[in-house]
Amino acid sequence: MNNIHKKYQLSPNSFSNGDIKKGIQVLVSKKITMGSKTKKFEAQFAKYIGSKYAIMVNSGSSANLLALFALINPMKKNRLKTGDECLIPSLCWSTSLWPIVQAGLKPVFVDVDVDTLNISIKDIKKKITKKTRAIMGVHVLGNSSNMTELMKIVKSKKLYLVEDTCESLGSKYKNKFLGTFGVFGTFSFYYSHQITAGEGGMIVCNDKKDYELIHSLRAHGWDRGLNNNSNQSFNFINSGFNVRPNEISATIGYNQLKRLKKFKLIRNANRKKIINTLKKSKNWNNQFSFIEPIKNLEPSWFGLPILINQKFISKKEKFLKYLNKNNIETRPIISGNFVNQPSVKLYGLVSKKMKFTGAQDIEDRGFFIGIHTHKISNITLTHLTSKLLMLEKL
Repeated sequence: MNNIHKKYQLSPNSFSNGDIKKGIQVLVSKKITMGSKTKKFEAQFAKYIGSKYAIMVNSGSSANLLALFALINPMKKNRLKTGDECLIPSLCWSTSLWPIVQAGLKPVFVDVDVDTLNISIKDIKKKITKKTRAIMGVHVLGNSSNMTELMKIVKSKKLYLVEDTCESLGSKYKNKFLGTFGVFGTFSFYYSHQITAGEGGMIVCNDKKDYELIHSLRAHGWDRGLNNNSNQSFNFINSGFNVRPNEISATIGYNQLKRLKKFKLIRNANRKKIINTLKKSKNWNNQFSFIEPIKNLEPSWFGLPILINQKFISKKEKFLKYLNKNNIETRPIISGNFVNQPSVKLYGLVSKKMKFTGAQDIEDRGFFIGIHTHKISNITLTHLTSKLLMLEKL
């Protein structure tokens, strides 16, 4: 077995020669700052995902930042005020959380369902108060919560929903893409995600005023590029950031978007093959449980999250070291129970009395491995599954 089959990466290179060629063409043109390639990608992305507007930024994290700052902006009708509460799942990434804090809002952590990895509808109902104004929903690794139930809450309580869809581009709930249910949906094109531009992100919305607001916030609060009656070249209508993308990322992202359906099918087939091979092995002893898509969801899997069953949990640390020593890369499911992170304690965002049993169970038992955008070979499959099944023997 050669070295390429002995290594199972979280995210191998998914760039095609065509992607690289498109990037080089932009570089050779010397027109690399945000321009026509970005607009083309934005238009195609909006059409693909089913939203009226799409705005590209330099990362999914920046997309989250703009979404939250748009919600508190004076130009936003019924804007959020300092101290308003925003619910967020306790299983999340740092830049799902910190824009809430940076915008002057109060994050309220909500537990997650172990079976879905996503925010618990039951716990949302417990955590809503008169001060609750928004929900930062995080669609985890291609899966989601019951969006029908979530939207009932959002509409009945008149809440803003921001969908962090950075891990779930291409997933559909009842034939509607995740990221298109809320006021804003955010996406990432980082190296490991469903499609990649190296870096980059996108924010989608359906309201023209929201689009114009995000557009100005993206670049200094400028109104350049908007249809307006201003005769000034340097007219600043709002506060703002500089989170613009570049043309190289935009053209690669555009080229990869054409292959998203293909990538989705391959990832889903690889996931199924890995799980089936494990379960059909003579060494299978229910060592693991796997996350299944919720009802009515057509998933676009990011990675393969795995939960070690309770009777083997004492072996987890040794097991993960064994896998990584054997060139099978692993990582926590997102970042585990985020309330355990030192930064949360630094800012005093939770009290010691608060318990998040679902998120903690996922942190204690969970890890994930990659699902690749090329068809897994039988040699690689055998190597991967045989090492995973060593858990019981360690």
